[in-house]
Amino acid sequence: MKGWIAAILASGAARKALGLLLAATTIALFLLNLRRAGERAGRLAERLQASEKAREIQRQMLDAASRRPPDRNALTQRLRDGQF
Repeated sequence: MKGWIAAILASGAARKALGLLLAATTIALFLLNLRRAGERAGRLAERLQASEKAREIQRQMLDAASRRPPDRNALTQRLRDGQF
């Protein structure tokens, strides 16, 4: 068996075919890795966008809380004035 494989690999055509097969495999693996990296980057971008949206909502809530009336009397006065 070893002698048979050695004889095949000794021929120039077999070596060239093996080299082309290895090059094709390398390119395929590179493209698959590139695709996975792109998917990962997309997920990270979605996560960043979601966190920015959450921060904006939290900021709006804090702004609204800072403008709330300090007590019940101020609230009733504000309602009477129609500023709610």
